[in-house]
Amino acid sequence: MNRVGFIVSSLLVALALLSSTLFVVDQRQFGVVYALGQIKDVVTEPGLHVKLPPPFQNVSYIDKRLLVLDSVDAEPMLTAEKQRVVIDWYVRWRVTQPTDYIRNVGLDEKAGANQLSRVVRNAFQEEINKRTVKDLLSLKREDLMADVKREVQQAVQGAQPWGVDVVDVRITRVDYVEAITDSVYKRMVAERQRVANELRSTGAAEGEKIRADADRQREVTIANAYRDAQKIKGEGDAQAARNYAESFGRDPQFAQFYRSLDAYKASFSKKSDVMVLDPSSDFFKAMRSSGASGSSAVAPAKK
Repeated sequence: MNRVGFIVSSLLVALALLSSTLFVVDQRQFGVVYALGQIKDVVTEPGLHVKLPPPFQNVSYIDKRLLVLDSVDAEPMLTAEKQRVVIDWYVRWRVTQPTDYIRNVGLDEKAGANQLSRVVRNAFQEEINKRTVKDLLSLKREDLMADVKREVQQAVQGAQPWGVDVVDVRITRVDYVEAITDSVYKRMVAERQRVANELRSTGAAEGEKIRADADRQREVTIANAYRDAQKIKGEGDAQAARNYAESFGRDPQFAQFYRSLDAYKASFSKKSDVMVLDPSSDFFKAMRSSGASGSSAVAPAKK
């Protein structure tokens, strides 16, 4: 029984020792083998590999995929015209030489991200100091990102290379600091208000012009209509006068009688009208003639 237990224990120890000598490298990682704290080997091929058991050799892993580093601070930067702006950016990078990366940067991706973030920010600050806000918002933005990428590449590939490759540097947002943003917004509102007031005043002027033209055309139309009406009225009055003259010329006695009737009608238009006249006046001549001579004095003579 003791012999069986010894054999089982020996097998377990052997399996544990064997498993400590084997390690698996994923296709998305580098396997770095350390021997007493020194880099012994870098495994780039995925699969099952062999090493010495701890503490003689240990393994650590570094991600070799394309990594994305986003900006984390909102510290403003100064442009060429001394405007304070805040930018958001991101960097795509990967570890290409694990040995150089571990020796000059750190043991994991976080160490590289921290140092790379500082280098990228300094590069952005240097390039933004050379450009205006208009350049940051125009097509020159591409030139800015290309220059920043070049400076970052020079920094990570210097005398002590980091063993990384910077694939791309991009700006996602450019904005003024909050205090300036408020003033810019107020200035934009004032400018839009000015444009709106200008449009309103222009519209009011055009409206007044249209109304004045319409009033002028109205007055001209009324004047022309009044002129034509007076002309027609004058022609009618002239024709009526001719007709009266022609008719009265045929029988002067009837004409006198007709005019007397018109005078009576105009004088006695109301029941309350009172007139004081001399009985011997010619005003009632037609009536006196009617009373003295009978109805034959009133009727016009027939020709």
